[in-house]
Amino acid sequence: MTEQNPLTVQALQWTGTSLKVLDQRKLPEHIIYDEYTDAAGVTEAIASMRVRGAPAIGIAAAYGVVLSVIEHYTSSSHWRQQVNADVEMLAQSRPTAVNLFWALAQMTDALDHEHDNPVAAAQSCAEKIHADDIVANLAMGELGADLLRGVKGVLTHCNTGALATGGHGTALGVIRSSYRRNPINVYAGETRPWLQGVRLTVWELAQDNIPVTLIADSAAAWLMKTGAVEWVIVGADRIAANGDTANKIGTYSLAVLAKRHGVKVMVVAPTTTIDWNMATGEHIEIEQRQQSELLPECYNQYQGVVSAWNPVFDVTPAELIDAIVTERGVVLNPAAHGVGGLKHAV
Repeated sequence: MTEQNPLTVQALQWTGTSLKVLDQRKLPEHIIYDEYTDAAGVTEAIASMRVRGAPAIGIAAAYGVVLSVIEHYTSSSHWRQQVNADVEMLAQSRPTAVNLFWALAQMTDALDHEHDNPVAAAQSCAEKIHADDIVANLAMGELGADLLRGVKGVLTHCNTGALATGGHGTALGVIRSSYRRNPINVYAGETRPWLQGVRLTVWELAQDNIPVTLIADSAAAWLMKTGAVEWVIVGADRIAANGDTANKIGTYSLAVLAKRHGVKVMVVAPTTTIDWNMATGEHIEIEQRQQSELLPECYNQYQGVVSAWNPVFDVTPAELIDAIVTERGVVLNPAAHGVGGLKHAV
């Protein structure tokens, strides 16, 4: 476990034989990387939210498969069965982020087509997934920034920056790209219960010297009423074919409030976040986490009397979304068109 200089922070660092994962639960007070050499460790890092954000989860899982191949290929004649078991284990780490399953499918396909050097094939595939995500983020940043011309203020939710992706970010990447063209006022919600907005988004923007104003989640409606923001900009963990979007809990609330106040909503995500086989958001599995993340320990004495409901995500209907920005293009008014046109876009 090592502590790093904040100016060089990345969510994931691949060494060639291990994956270093920034423990995002410790930010911003401590910048600490945990190092993993097997798929079980990477699975635990994802499940425990050391690494979070749909793109970053997919990238971490890809490297987890590489570590599995390294571990088993030279030590067992049944290495592929063992790797397949590790792939299934990684798939169980978080149920909502479709990038996880996409990345694992890419890794499995790479191994299916390579028999001479599986280790090299797996590593090449994982590194490509990582590099492609950064390229996609930069493209989305510019496309989203085009929509923000003349905009004075935006509100973002959760963390969608370099910490949640391969680098630059999705929704936060749009804000970064837009700010470089013309400074805008950035507001960030605290994002309970894990406080990703407080601990991660505000910290990331501070590293880039981008001024940001933190608000309590419950202050969003009043902020919108003042006219301070013209767009709500968020990421996504899964997008259905009709444009319904699963994202961090509280996103649906912001979209409803935005509709009431004439504020537009932008979802920013790579096409790897689109579940082409899922018609609507009604079928998206919403992860439920432990009650203990909400309830203080003092309530343990009231088991059976006091409980907590702790969904990690909610689903925003497409009719509440004004634009979905991907690296392949922008879908305006997704309720009318869905996102199918992006499937074969170049």
